[in-house]
Order: sequence, then structure tokens, then C-alpha cells
Amino acid sequence: MTFMQMEALTGWPAKDEWDFEYLGDSNHPFIKANYPHHEGIWGWGTNADQIVLVVKNIRKSLVEYHDILWDIGYAKTWDEATLNLDNLYTQSPPLERFAWFIDFWMEGGLYRDMFTHKITTPEHYNMLMTPFNFKREELDYDLVVGADTVVTPSYDPHCTSGDVSGGCLPVAVISAEKLLDHSEGPAETARIANALMNSPKMSPYVIGSEAWDCIWSELIIKGKGAKTVRDRPNTPYTEADYNFSAEMLEEMLVELDRLIAKYGSSDWNTPETANRLVELLTWHRGLIQTELDELTGGRRKHTANDFLGPKEREKRRRENQATSSEPPRMPNTKFFDARVRERMVRKRHDARKAQHRYERRAEKKAL
Repeated sequence: MTFMQMEALTGWPAKDEWDFEYLGDSNHPFIKANYPHHEGIWGWGTNADQIVLVVKNIRKSLVEYHDILWDIGYAKTWDEATLNLDNLYTQSPPLERFAWFIDFWMEGGLYRDMFTHKITTPEHYNMLMTPFNFKREELDYDLVVGADTVVTPSYDPHCTSGDVSGGCLPVAVISAEKLLDHSEGPAETARIANALMNSPKMSPYVIGSEAWDCIWSELIIKGKGAKTVRDRPNTPYTEADYNFSAEMLEEMLVELDRLIAKYGSSDWNTPETANRLVELLTWHRGLIQTELDELTGGRRKHTANDFLGPKEREKRRRENQATSSEPPRMPNTKFFDARVRERMVRKRHDARKAQHRYERRAEKKAL
């Protein structure tokens, strides 16, 4: 939805990172990117000037990430995903766990271990970026880096070589939820517009501020434009109807507490983006704490289709096994883990092939 706002404010289109990688460069100034997440890729080369970080409630991010994967049939390649684009946001899928972190962009591409959040080495970070090539224990920080190793901070080469002309630090932090809110939405559109106004390349194309509220209304209230997450058909269940187990909610709170403490510290009290981030994460934390209180107080009940987490699912498995006369079935974890590994290896292989094709096209043009 943020990119639809950018398109409407300027009249220029958006394109995602994989399209840049596979279809090549084009005049699409807005780049939808998931990098450095495993589903993302730095596919746009040097065609970026600034970063705008879109922050969504971690709970909703877990749900929506799985929704999109379900829509595109868990595609293993760009071609498969493209064939399923018409399915995007058209079904209501089952849900699965998803995790996200934002330190990479807030710290300008600094390499950190995603499990301990310690500053790490390029070698370890590259292993983390291809996790399905390794077992979890093989990625352990103490094993790869060393518990007492003094690590010199290092950054993603894309951020140090000027691939983003304005640097990898975000110039603005946008709230995905507030953009949809009927009272706070217009102000969020203004934030997006002001970020574009501060870009020398984009400011000449930003429509006058008197039209910003109208653009928000046309896209959000009247639902004009391309399909989004809000266009899923009505079902008996809403996103809020799916529960998370206490262990998963508690993990979310731990992560939010860490981020709030970090970006709310004196080291970060100057950047407006950090203050904005803390504001949003504190709001999200309150919502998740309320949900946890409702769960522990018995006002929310689990079903087998909820996000239960490994501990709760194991507990239920044992309870069912104790009351069932059927012999226990062997878990399929290894099988599905192998399939996921295969998917990621193939995806990276396709990305490398696309890069080679792109380089060959560039060489031919140079000749």
C-alpha cells in the first residue's frame, strides 16, 4: 500500500527487486524490496537513492508473509511466482510462523548475527544469508565467530560502495497500520510525500499537498488501484481470529523489548527515524501484551489451526497420543526441511543465472 501511495503521489510506477533482477533495468523509481531477508535479493544494482522503511506489527507480518507465499503456491522460482501473481490476495490461506528484524537498515547495513544480535563477521553473515545450507547448530555464533572474539564492525558492500546514493540509513519510517487508519492515514500519506519531496530526483514530480488527502481517500477509503492485502474475499475468520500461543507472543515481546530499549537509548535519541520506530514498536507491544493477557486469562482459546509454536504443539501431540489408540506417527520435519533447502538452493541458483544473463546483456550493449 505504501508503494501505491508513492505511485499516486508522483505518477511514477513501482517494481519489486526480483523483477529488476530478472527483467532488467527500467524506469521504475520505487523499488519494493525484502533484502536482506531470505526471500529478497539485491536485484536493482545501483538504481536506488534512498531508503524508506515500512514497519508493520510483527504479529501481522507473520500472518501476511505466509499469506503471500500461499497465494503464489510457495513458488521456487521467479517464473513460478510470476505465473501465480493473479492469485495474490485472492484466497484465505492457513497460517505459519514468520520472523523479521529491522536492525540491518536502521544501522546502515551493519552485519549482525540474527540469533544473538551480536556484530558478526562477513563470513558468518554470508552463512546466515543461506541458512538452508546449514543446520542451526552450524550457524552458532560461538562456533563460527568465537565467544571471546573481538569483531571489527563490517557492512554490506552494497551500502559501503554507494549502490544507494543516499546511503542505506532510512530517510523515513512509515507505519503500514496507520496508513490504513481512517483518522491517522492522511498524516501517514503526508509522511510518504514529504520523504519524496526531500529527494531532489523525485520532488519535481510530487503532486501539490492540497491533493494528498484526496489521494489517501481514493486509495484507502474507495479502494482504487491494484489489489492489496485488503482485497482478500470475506471469510468466516479475520486476521485477529487466529491466535498465537503464549510462547510465541512472549518471543515477540522479547524482540520488541530489545528493539525499543536499543532505539530508545541515548545513542539513538537524535535520529527522527529512531524516535518514530520506538513510537510504533511501543504501540505494537501494547497490542501484543493485551493479546497475551487475554490468552492467559482464558478470554482467548487455541485451535489446531492457530500459531501454536513448537512447545504448545508438542504438548498437544503428547496429549493426543495419550488418548489415542493409534500408533504415533513419525514427524515429517526432516522431509519438509529438505524440501525447503532444495527450494532455497534452486532460488539462489536461478538468481545467479539471471545475474549472468544481465551481465551478458550489459556487455553486448557496451560493444
